[in-house]
Amino acid sequence: MVAPSGEQFEIRAAGHRAVVTESGAALRHLSHDGQSLIDGFAEDEMASGGRGQLLMPWPNRIEDGQYSFGGRDHQLALTEPARHNASHGLARWAAWTVEEHTANSVSLVLRVMAQKGYPWTVDLHVLYDLSADGLTVTQTATNMSDSPAPYASGAHPYLTVGDGPVDDWELTLPASRRSLVTPERLLPIGSADVAGTDFDFRVARPIARTSLNDAFTDLERDEDGHAEVVVQGRERGVVMWVDQNVRWLQVYSADDAGPTARRSLAVEPMTAQANAFRSGEDLIILAPHGGEHSVSWGIRVR
Repeated sequence: MVAPSGEQFEIRAAGHRAVVTESGAALRHLSHDGQSLIDGFAEDEMASGGRGQLLMPWPNRIEDGQYSFGGRDHQLALTEPARHNASHGLARWAAWTVEEHTANSVSLVLRVMAQKGYPWTVDLHVLYDLSADGLTVTQTATNMSDSPAPYASGAHPYLTVGDGPVDDWELTLPASRRSLVTPERLLPIGSADVAGTDFDFRVARPIARTSLNDAFTDLERDEDGHAEVVVQGRERGVVMWVDQNVRWLQVYSADDAGPTARRSLAVEPMTAQANAFRSGEDLIILAPHGGEHSVSWGIRVR
């Protein structure tokens, strides 16, 4: 019997343990000294709500699955039919292939073949590496086609610092602007400064009853270009850091997720927000014949 998420690839280092799956190269489990750092999914389950999945070659939503690029119109499958959007890329459910698996790291690859709606062949690569500093994830795309390809990337871990709900957890989110979206389809229509609103978490404070399903940008960074999100519970905290190529953070409290609502907090590192293939905002153009783009992010205990 094969698990719903395929083969399981375990790595360990310095009290950390992670499990990555064949399906979607998803991060199914991450813990430190036996305490979970992410709210993942069981080996006998499929990922739900995007848990731990990689969002490539685009994150979030594309309106109607339609966009124009290189003088041609394209139509993607509507993978979020209720909102009539194409959501979260082409790699979430594909069977990735292990490139290398050591005691503390695993790398996987996937070739996205040219197809209806995305007529470019792009090689995807992800490296999960554990150390005393926690987990580092590096996502890379390489354009194998003979024409430029549109691209953006993201990932979908849910951070946890104990039993939910998230209301009593403190959040530090170093972002000064929030995307404004349509309520029905969650598509961007503008942006606003977070100052003076319920969405200003630049100074640590409890999440309380704030409902979050928002893309944040204008991130405050250190001298290395890194930004850090901190979730702090009563007894422990967890940090997500992102490098300079991650310009957006989607934060989601999953209020609409039924029995798992507000149980954990998704913090999604993204190079672009929703609709980038249509708007062009922060869209990456992969050059033909080997053009490449990488981002890194990670999770550690506080």
